[in-house]
Amino acid sequence: MMRVHRNLVWLPLVAVLGGCASFSKDGGFDSVAQLTKSRLDKSLTPLRNANDAQTIETQVQSLLAKPLTADSAVQIALLNNRGLQARYAELGIAEADLVQAGRLQNPRFDFKHVTQGADTMIERTFTVSLLNLIMLPQASRLERQRFKLVQTEVANQVLKLAAETRRAYFEAVAAQQGVVYAKQVNLAAQAGAELGGQMAKVGNWSKLEEDREQVFYADATSALLAANREAVMTRENLTRLLGLWGKDTQFTLPERLPDLPAQPLEIRDAEAYAIARRLDIQAARQQTAYLAASLGLTRTTRFLNVLDLGYVRNTDSGLPRGTGYELTLEIPLFDWGGARVAKAEAIYMQSANRLAETAVNARSEVRESYLAYRGAYDLAAHYRDNVVPLRKRIADQNLLRYNGMLTSVFELLADAREQVLSVNGYIVALKNYWVAETDLAASLGGQLPVIVTQGTQP
Repeated sequence: MMRVHRNLVWLPLVAVLGGCASFSKDGGFDSVAQLTKSRLDKSLTPLRNANDAQTIETQVQSLLAKPLTADSAVQIALLNNRGLQARYAELGIAEADLVQAGRLQNPRFDFKHVTQGADTMIERTFTVSLLNLIMLPQASRLERQRFKLVQTEVANQVLKLAAETRRAYFEAVAAQQGVVYAKQVNLAAQAGAELGGQMAKVGNWSKLEEDREQVFYADATSALLAANREAVMTRENLTRLLGLWGKDTQFTLPERLPDLPAQPLEIRDAEAYAIARRLDIQAARQQTAYLAASLGLTRTTRFLNVLDLGYVRNTDSGLPRGTGYELTLEIPLFDWGGARVAKAEAIYMQSANRLAETAVNARSEVRESYLAYRGAYDLAAHYRDNVVPLRKRIADQNLLRYNGMLTSVFELLADAREQVLSVNGYIVALKNYWVAETDLAASLGGQLPVIVTQGTQP
């Protein structure tokens, strides 16, 4: 605690400095929107009041009025997902810490009244923290660094939600499309089982041949039930990410997945592209820089934690008024701050190593996701160009043979089932391709590069 002369000229300056920090109009949200706009080209709206809620509702309903695309599903999630809206609140928390760091601590006023017989002693002390005043600029810079770090982390969460929604969308559409083909297999199996039962009744089939058709029908029914279950689960997962409930859960998905592109992407310098654009790496860098600055502050204040200055005015009965000042200083007799510095240094080294780990993992993820992308494309292209056309040609030939009475109806049904199963395999391969493309974009920082070349691996 400290006491100063009444003519201290710095008190007006203290009052000015204490009120200079203020909140921004956007609460730090514009930086998040700019970071994600260049990667997703989607709009973001923080939910802060009734007007924001109405704006979001209008946009969501407009998008739900038509069958969802992958892009519209992502847009709905970025507007309507309450988990993401909760992450936006971290901006307000960080900005509040920034504003608080830029304001002086409130001064303290102590009043003491003592009566001893006929004598009265009155002591008045006005105290301010000099240490807080001295460290104010550095503390403000430190909190500004942390505010920027939080902005980057929130923007990275936006990209993660976009990628997760896109994956869920393709999985839901594929599962819905799979149900259609599972129903076709089930109908063909049912027809075969009914016909086999009739053949067995008239003695043209053995019990073994009948049971084979019956077990295939049973397996097809199980596959249909599993397909229905998968469709429900994937749709509900997408619904959660979109933040929908009530009548809005009846949104419409397209009947089929998008077609496979004619050619796969060949990306040049993919690792360098990812290192430059990935927000998790940028956040790790900012975290390390913030901790380095924090370590400097810890070293600065290791010997001095309390430094207060106070103005004193005392009044005693029958004596002249006494004025003066009081200085309070913590003496580093037992704690020299070494433990705090050692802890700060350990935290900094931990962050530095995590930054290196993040960069190494990012490079590996780029290579892995690109190889998975190419593998998924090649498999889907194989189904599209070879398996499905061959099955169709076989089915067409068998239909001709059946019309010419050269093959049985059971062989025709079996070929139809095999053709549908091949198409279903193509659906799975196509879904895996679109999911792999989403993973590749996420590993590159949220967006595939605009410039691609042929025949160059990352």
